[in-house]
Amino acid sequence: MTIIKQTNGNISTLSNENLGLLLGTIAVIAFSLTLPITRYLTYFLNTWEIGLGRTFLAAIGAVIILFIKPQPLPNKKQWGQLAITASGIAFGFPLLTALGMKTVPASHGGIVLGSLPLATALIGCLLSKERPSIAFWSVAFIGFGIVCIFSIYSNGGLSDISFYTGDFALIGAVIMAGLGYAQGGILARSLGGWQVICWTLIVSLPLLIPITIIAVNWNDFAKMPLQPWLAFCFLALVNSLIGFFFWYKSLAIGGIARVSQIQLLQPFFTWLFAVVFLGEMFSMVTLFFTVLTMLIVMLSKKTPITK
Repeated sequence: MTIIKQTNGNISTLSNENLGLLLGTIAVIAFSLTLPITRYLTYFLNTWEIGLGRTFLAAIGAVIILFIKPQPLPNKKQWGQLAITASGIAFGFPLLTALGMKTVPASHGGIVLGSLPLATALIGCLLSKERPSIAFWSVAFIGFGIVCIFSIYSNGGLSDISFYTGDFALIGAVIMAGLGYAQGGILARSLGGWQVICWTLIVSLPLLIPITIIAVNWNDFAKMPLQPWLAFCFLALVNSLIGFFFWYKSLAIGGIARVSQIQLLQPFFTWLFAVVFLGEMFSMVTLFFTVLTMLIVMLSKKTPITK
């Protein structure tokens, strides 16, 4: 009887991991559109308008969702965790991303954000009881190394490695996103995935509303044509809201360290979308690195993680 229970438990755990990886992949595809859309919107809006505006619109969406589907209020401890999550997701990441993308090409920015898996896994270990094995970290660093090699290649090789001032902002965005992802993933185990992002955005409103009113020039929004308006709404409602429904759920059921490695694919999805929407160059080398990174993600799934 004990053996059967243990077997069923393993099946359940494996099923959760697989579902978590699937949901995480959907979220990463959505997130990979962030930089190309942000880059596009910099021609119409400034950094504050993009960063604060997308969060403000997403928060309005969260208020509507919680009004339609009321949820129990978080407890005192959860409010504190939500505040930490909001600092990374609602403020740090969107503002620093918008700031960085003013001087950084979308494809290059996607490569810098390739360090997100490591940041999320590392911060997740500090905040949770997950303890990835040496094999996991080895595979994770190999994956990051592949992304770095691809970054060097995409920027013209060792003789022409560009470093933009916007990279400082993007590195800050990586740290803040890793914090928001890890803390939100832990919180999703008790609150639920979509509830976490909705409450996170609600928590941000007391600070978000006055800052947005002061910093945003609403005439810039009024002058925007329909196409950038649609892009802005997608950035706010899909990338900053709905995408997190899948992401936090995936972290909760699949494990923070395990699911975080799917983010290794985000630079390549970003590169592809940059080619499609921004006319940046595409080569077969991109496909090679994408397949190689997919193999690394699959290999990381086989490495042990203890709790």
